[in-house]
Amino acid sequence: MEITKQTTMGEMLEYNRGIAAVLMECGMHCVGCPASIGETLEEACAVHGLNADDVLAEIEEYLANEAE
Repeated sequence: MEITKQTTMGEMLEYNRGIAAVLMECGMHCVGCPASIGETLEEACAVHGLNADDVLAEIEEYLANEAE
C-alpha cells in the first residue's frame, strides 16, 4: 500500500498498526479517537499543527525499516 497525505488514518492503521507509534511520537496522541479515523493524514496533521510532509517521511522510514 502506498501511503500519501490523502490516506485516511483508518486506512493507515488497518494496513499497519505500528504506524500508530510513529504518529504518537510525532505528537499525534489521538490515534485511537474515533473522530480521527476518517481524517486524512494531511487533515490530522493540520489539526495538530504538524507538517504533513515530515510526518509522512517518518511513516515511510518506519515502513522501509519494517520491510528489511
